Amino acid sequence: MSGSPTSTPPPLRRGLGWRFGSTAVMATVGAACRGFLYAFNTVEVTGLQNLLGVLDMRKTQGKNRGLLTVCNHLAVLDDPLIWGILPMRYAFDVENLRWSLAAHDICFKNALTSTFFNLGQTLPTHRSWHSELGGLYQPTMTQALGLLSGPSSIPRIANPTYSTNGRDVIPAPAFYTANRNAWVHVFPEACCHQSADSSLRYFKWGVSRLILESDPAPEFVPMFVDGTQNIMPEDRGFPRFLPRVGNRIRVAIGEPADSEVLFGAYRQRWRRLRESQSEEQLRHGPEAVQLRVELAKAVRDEISKMRATLGLPKEEDETAALAETWDKEPNKRRFKSPVDGSLVNRH
Repeated sequence: MSGSPTSTPPPLRRGLGWRFGSTAVMATVGAACRGFLYAFNTVEVTGLQNLLGVLDMRKTQGKNRGLLTVCNHLAVLDDPLIWGILPMRYAFDVENLRWSLAAHDICFKNALTSTFFNLGQTLPTHRSWHSELGGLYQPTMTQALGLLSGPSSIPRIANPTYSTNGRDVIPAPAFYTANRNAWVHVFPEACCHQSADSSLRYFKWGVSRLILESDPAPEFVPMFVDGTQNIMPEDRGFPRFLPRVGNRIRVAIGEPADSEVLFGAYRQRWRRLRESQSEEQLRHGPEAVQLRVELAKAVRDEISKMRATLGLPKEEDETAALAETWDKEPNKRRFKSPVDGSLVNRH
């Protein structure tokens, strides 16, 4: 009598050709960013060892949980430019480098750019301002959760590709075991925000979902960057595509924290909701929505602490952390915000 059928385990990693291409893209871009930062600007990094220590430990001791880094967003080149702070020895180890979320309408316009950004470990993301396909539950968020979570955790990714709109075919990185418990980086402001004092906008709820639903809870490293707004200022003239040089770039990196400890109360509330509410209520119910709002603000508070380490003025308006404060902004791609006078680019 034959035994019960078993499902085939997912492959450990993608083929050699893809891994070679990804290494070439990541290392080349990393070298270019590091060269530009340090050759043409003044760079000051505090807490770099906080991040390098985590990466070294994940390399030598294995990845037993994901890594989530969170940062403010000042300019269109923030990613990949800020990763020029990493020594070049890290640029060739793609399984220990970040995954990020990139704008579908910009970075995935055609087969060439899609291949480049897929090799560069970015996930195509629809923004609600641009597309009705955006939001917390788009397929790319499932991939991001899979990358942050362990190989035996939910979500279980059953196919090596997925689609964001029913037409495109995107490689599914979370399908491969070696890509689980990965490093994911997010900019929760979800747009370039250039103000005189490098203040923060409200944080969107996607970061809340990543923290609440990843399993196990990821390691959390807060970051703050200042000065990249002068490399690609939103009011720059011709030639707009060229980055400006001669700037002072400051990056502050906080100490790593276990999200289960730092945000444990929120995760506990989420577990209770999962036990008592339907899938629809978990997506749109008032308790789930309020939980995401509160957690997004808590994450923003951690980034605000990093901002304070750079000596920037204290935030006076606490309502800046609330989404409704920014509702009065115009329905445009680029504009000067009536809330704080900042230059905004929903690139």
